[in-house]
Amino acid sequence: MPHPVSPDPSPYDAVLLLSFGGPEKPEDVLPFLQNVTRGRGIPDERLKEVGEHYYGFGGKSPINDQNRALLAALRESFAEAGLDLPIYWGNRNWAPYLTDTLREMAADGIRRAVVIVTSAYPSYSGCRQYRENLADATAAVENAPVIDKLRHYANHPGFVGSFVESTAAALSELPEGAAIAYVTHSIPTAMNATSGPDGDAYVSWHLDVAAEITAELERRTGVTRRTDLVYCSRSGPPQVPWLEPDVNDHLEELAAAGVPGVAVVPIGFVSDHMEVIYDLDTEAAATADKLGLPMARAATPGTDPRFVTMLRDLVVERAEAERGGQPERPCVGKLGPGWDNCRPDCCPALRRPTSSQTSLAKETA
Repeated sequence: MPHPVSPDPSPYDAVLLLSFGGPEKPEDVLPFLQNVTRGRGIPDERLKEVGEHYYGFGGKSPINDQNRALLAALRESFAEAGLDLPIYWGNRNWAPYLTDTLREMAADGIRRAVVIVTSAYPSYSGCRQYRENLADATAAVENAPVIDKLRHYANHPGFVGSFVESTAAALSELPEGAAIAYVTHSIPTAMNATSGPDGDAYVSWHLDVAAEITAELERRTGVTRRTDLVYCSRSGPPQVPWLEPDVNDHLEELAAAGVPGVAVVPIGFVSDHMEVIYDLDTEAAATADKLGLPMARAATPGTDPRFVTMLRDLVVERAEAERGGQPERPCVGKLGPGWDNCRPDCCPALRRPTSSQTSLAKETA
């Protein structure tokens, strides 16, 4: 009986998992936040206030352990498929730092790699900033490999399918007639306006993903529910407009409307980042409890086999495209598959305020 043909990864000789990074212990918290906000003029006193979120969880972000678990799952999935590629891991803001990882790859003789970014949607902070970090790190490393970035994958069936199942599980814990609140990280409205090649991509992609999850749940159950896209983790100065409504304000609106329960679905996150365990599992859960509103939180993809297989398949897809082929590009919704190469003017950075009230990014990616 013939063996199945292993997927062809050429021209790539490695994969890079690129993420945000986070502190591992209490003494890491302030240096980590200084890394995140370097050049923005934010005093340490303000950073220490933000650090309380981390100290409440022992001074450790969950993101690094989640990336270690994803690395292990990817390596196992690659081996099962016969995809012979080493997988490296680097972060923007904490060890293992991206520049150090590129040095390791160069020392190992890696010449060309494809990067998986743990951010599914187009925006400056979720895409272009990672590309800028890659460019800076590559310039700093002698003989650094050429790096190609995978397309945005929020509307891939593997990502959407994982949320369909986790949302269904959350709804099963709630009273009949419960609503769904799809949640993502808030960003300045001006950043959304310039996101993607033609603007408004950040919100448009989230709305499209939410609509697909909702449609599949309605197809399965015949139940029509109230659904909304809401936001968490707003951190900018009050005079700068950010995407709204905040999830806590939304919960108050649902309670006032007599909604019997709500499934909170963090479609903006690939795993249980600090925004999920603090902003949703802690703050939003406390708000719902105060309101007497039953709430269940849907799981993020994490190491869901659908998500892991999707990432592996996207590597193979991109390799085929780079060889001049016409690979299948699975996606759902109305927007079509993401683009392999971003336009030079895509997702430009906003001009940053100079006051100490400058916004603080967290683990959106």
